[in-house]
Order: sequence, then C-alpha cells, then structure tokens
Amino acid sequence: MKFWDRLRMSLEGVGIAIDAMRANRVRAALTILGVAVGVFAVVVISAAVHGINASVAKQFESAGPTTFFVQRFPITFEACDGTTDTCKWRSNPELTFSEADALKRLPTVAEVGARMGWATQVKYRDRSLPQVQTLGITSNWPVLNPPEMVDGRVFTEQEARAAAPVVVINTTAKERLFGDEDALGKEIVLTGLQGSARGAPFVVVGVFKDNASFLQGGETPRIVTSIFALSRKIGARTRWMGFIIKPSETSTQDEAMDDVQSTLRAVRGLRPGRESNFAIITQGKLLETYNKIFGMFFLVMIALSSVGLLVGGVGVVAIMMISVTERTREIGVRKAIGATRAIILWQFLVEAVTLTASGALIGLLIGWGVAAIVRLTTPIPASVPPLAVAAALGASAITGVLFGMIPALRASQLDPVAALRYE
Repeated sequence: MKFWDRLRMSLEGVGIAIDAMRANRVRAALTILGVAVGVFAVVVISAAVHGINASVAKQFESAGPTTFFVQRFPITFEACDGTTDTCKWRSNPELTFSEADALKRLPTVAEVGARMGWATQVKYRDRSLPQVQTLGITSNWPVLNPPEMVDGRVFTEQEARAAAPVVVINTTAKERLFGDEDALGKEIVLTGLQGSARGAPFVVVGVFKDNASFLQGGETPRIVTSIFALSRKIGARTRWMGFIIKPSETSTQDEAMDDVQSTLRAVRGLRPGRESNFAIITQGKLLETYNKIFGMFFLVMIALSSVGLLVGGVGVVAIMMISVTERTREIGVRKAIGATRAIILWQFLVEAVTLTASGALIGLLIGWGVAAIVRLTTPIPASVPPLAVAAALGASAITGVLFGMIPALRASQLDPVAALRYE
C-alpha cells in the first residue's frame, strides 16, 4: 500500500507542478530554457565526440587490424630546441627501397609498401586546385589499403617501376576538376609546392571514392600516383618516405614487428646497445596518440557545456523560492488538514524535477536533431550514444533534486499557523 500511496503522491506532485508551470509560464519557460540549453550542449558535443572517435578508429582500421608502419621519425611530444641532444631523432637516416626489399623477404611479412605525401598544385585547362595532398605509393596499394574504385583502374607494377605519369584521383578532385565530364584519359598538370616545385603532366587512369573522415578534414581532393613518379616527375624527396607492412596470415603482428626491427637494425649495422634509428608504429599507438591530443580537449568541451545545467539549476532555486513564497497560504492549509513535512518536501521536489525534466527532454530532442544534421552534412558521423542520453536525463534529475532541495526544505519547515496568516 505504501508504494501505491507514494505513486499517487508523485502523480499528484507532477499535476501540481504542471498547474504551477501554467500559472507562471514565463518563469517556468526561463527555467526550462536554461536546463534545455545545458542538456542540448552536452548531447550535441557528446554526439560529435562519439562520431569523431568512431571515424578515427575506422580510419585507423581501414588498412587492416594487424598492419603497422615504419617511419623515419617517431611520434613524440618531447621538447625539441633543434639540437642533437633534445632532437636525437632528427639524425635518423632515411628509409630506402633496398631496406623495403630486405623486409619483403621475411617469412612473417606478406606485403611491404613504400609511401610518402607531397603538396602539389593541380591544373586542368582553366581549372586549378591550389593545394592538394598527393600520395605516392607502390603498386601494391590495393592490397595494403584497398581503394573503393568507382571508375577506371589503379596503376600497374610496370607503370610504377617506369615512373609512368598516371594518377588515380578521388571523387572530390574529379568533381572540382572535370565536373560532369569523364575524367579517364584526361591530362592534368601536377606542380610540387615544396623543394624545386617541378611540374609535369599526368594522365588520369582511375577514380576512387575517398570516404571523408575527421582526420582528413572532410571532403578534400586527393591524388594517388606511384612513389617513383612522384619522386622523378615532381621532385618529391624520399626523406619523408615510410613503409606500410602487412604481416603474413600465419604470423602475428608482434612476430612481424620483431622480425622487421631485427632486420632493419642488422641492415643498418646497429649494435645491441644502441637505440634504433627508426620508428615502428602500430595503429594502437596512433589511436593512443590521438587520444592524448584530443582527449583533454573533448573533456574540457563537455565540462564547459555542462555549465548550462548549472545555470539552469540556479534558475530552479530562484523560481522555486518565489513559488514557495507565493504559495505560503496553500502550504499552511495543506499542513492544517494533515499534510506532513515529508509530503510538502516531496511535492516541491517533484515540482523542481518536473521543471528540469521538461527542459532536459526538450534539449535532448533538439540535440538529437542537430546531431542528425551534422551527420548528414559533414564528414563527422555524429550519433548520440545511449550513455549520453542517460547522463543528460540523470543530470537534469539530479539538478532538480539538488537545487530544488533548498526551497522544498523551506516550504516543509513553514509553521502552519504563520503560513495561514500570510498575506
């Protein structure tokens, strides 16, 4: 019976709260607005963070879960003033094609690809893309990180070795350079923006769909050619070259990494006591680095967005205190006919929670809509995680209880005789 009595009291409290909100629409609307803004900000930022993290994780895994990378320089956050003492990695020798050939012979390695990026300007007739990140890679690119081809083909091993001037472009570059025209067979001019800034004509042999992501900066034009053509035709420096390594099906990532490290150390003549002058980086390491860089930033964003809930809570205190003052005689009457302090306290707490819950629901629905718009119009796959929904509703309920407690206690402690005399 006690449970049903409490349920009846709760429903009665909600009804009184709704009546009070109707009687004081402006005050109630301001309180609901404060809570709604806070919940909206929390939901939208949580959705964006969740989408960004999912996008980054998907991009890291696109090359395969066991694939890893060999680079000349490590990923480091250590201070570097330009001297050899603080920047030891700057003296690391360049990776070479002969080292890649040595790694290909390892039984634990299935594929080794060399790659490097170079900033270029791209022209087709009177159309120009002022700065495009052009990727130079070996012909086993489709095996290492399969592109989603929509037209044409990728370059062959013979074309790559001969440094043939052929390129594969993504759909964004195709649209901006050719519009509705067929891109295959068209000649474009690539000019390097670094070093000697050499230019050369290239023929488009394929178009691929480049799934936009947070790290790539959205729908950006990208061009892929062989690493030999990028070096010989445009003057890209192989000092920035790195390796993509895919372990064999019968080997684990750790086994392949151990073999790669020992082989490179042997090729470079490094003694056992010396530190490796190259870096082996896994996708887990890249994700860890990403979390270090952006994790605190996202945490601060969510913390700042939570200030809206605090503002809404202050509004709850102010409006509920006014409500207690205006309804002093009502409280006196209820106490005179037998209402206990607990009943009065419960009534005003339910009223405060109803206010904040209404604001939370409105903020949640608007935040959900904005997250859907972000997902449809940007490369960020924003989605509201269930935990964010629970956190938003829970935070609003806690806000209502905490900030509604002071006026509820004041109402429950009123002397019934003095309350009845109040004008």
